[in-house]
Amino acid sequence: MPVTTAALNHAEDLASFVAASPSSYHAAAEVARRAQEAGFTLLDERDAWPSQPGGKFVVVRDGAAIAWVVPAAAAATTPVSVFGAHTDSPGFKLKPQPTTGGNGWLQAGVEVYGGPLLNSWLDRELRLAGRLVLDDGSVALAATGPLLRLPQLAIHLDRGVNDGLALDKQFNTQPVWGLGAPESADLLAEVAKEAGVDPLRIRGFDLVVADSARGAVFGAGDAFFASGRLDDLASVHAGVVALTERADQIAADGSHLSLLAAFDHEELGSESRSGASGPFLEDVLERVYGLLGAGGEERRRAYAASWCLSSDVGHSVHPNYPGKHDPVVRPVLGSGPILKINANQRYATDAVGAAAWNGWCEAAGVNSQEFVSHNGVPCGSTIGPLTATRLGLRTVDVGIPILSMHSARELAGVSDLHDLSRVAGTFFTA
Repeated sequence: MPVTTAALNHAEDLASFVAASPSSYHAAAEVARRAQEAGFTLLDERDAWPSQPGGKFVVVRDGAAIAWVVPAAAAATTPVSVFGAHTDSPGFKLKPQPTTGGNGWLQAGVEVYGGPLLNSWLDRELRLAGRLVLDDGSVALAATGPLLRLPQLAIHLDRGVNDGLALDKQFNTQPVWGLGAPESADLLAEVAKEAGVDPLRIRGFDLVVADSARGAVFGAGDAFFASGRLDDLASVHAGVVALTERADQIAADGSHLSLLAAFDHEELGSESRSGASGPFLEDVLERVYGLLGAGGEERRRAYAASWCLSSDVGHSVHPNYPGKHDPVVRPVLGSGPILKINANQRYATDAVGAAAWNGWCEAAGVNSQEFVSHNGVPCGSTIGPLTATRLGLRTVDVGIPILSMHSARELAGVSDLHDLSRVAGTFFTA
């Protein structure tokens, strides 16, 4: 099926979203910026929140963001529809005292973050991005342009490299960023310059490495989209587009609260104040329902009628490694979003959730595929089971199929990206 103009426009907007979101902190800020542009009110967790019927709100906690719409007719037992995703991606994080090097080179001291495909980070122009905490407690977001590179050893010096590349996580993954002696240079000063702050004021930092190349459409019929951080900014973007486009409709006549939850630290297990295992979503829902006059009884009644779509990427069948996939259930790029199923509850989907998902897809005019793991290949997990366990919401795990998962640059289908957002919109307005 030809890729539509709407899908191509969605992919281009996703490229802009990823470029603006090189770290989880930038992604949360970009969610808030887009929400505010659509008329949402930015809230501070330290302030009292308004109980405005028909209100549209967004709040940021570190590298996570939650945006929601309260229908005009909302009551204490009105259910909530949660679209969940995550803002972080596997890669590298800057260590304390990050200016290192030797033999005439300046290098960056980094620590592996999550489970990246290490070889995919070689020979790319990379950037640093994240937050700087200053001496007065204020936070400045910072992102450099192309600054670093992990140069691969030439084949002349490693004749067996094509028989198997092994990278030592400590000694082979420290990127170069300049020439000279480390004692006469300051990597943080380079980052501070981009943020327009005095490097002497920096008291703390959370900085990660990101690919500097912009996302791009390519392939026969413009079928493919390649970009860094598709896991899981593809889902965050789909959710924020769907929610902001339909916010006024939901506020005017919605039958349930509609909420986007973009969590941090999923790649590390989600156990943080801004992760899905933490209290962020529960804190927000308690406050929102409290403003609707709900006590514990009413809130639990609302939750019993609520849904969570946990959206994260899944594996497309790989043409060069078909044996790694289930022999029958074989999702492929360009054939629609995926419903993720696992007998051992690595995904939270059950039969009731599958039926609901298929209904939302049908209503949106979107084809859906199923995903299960090969029995001999361990199955990953998502925020879905965590959210279901913490809040008791009926949860369905979904996403899009991709190749090169956890690479510095991943591969998706252009039509799938747009279709996921279309289903999210139907989910919010059903």
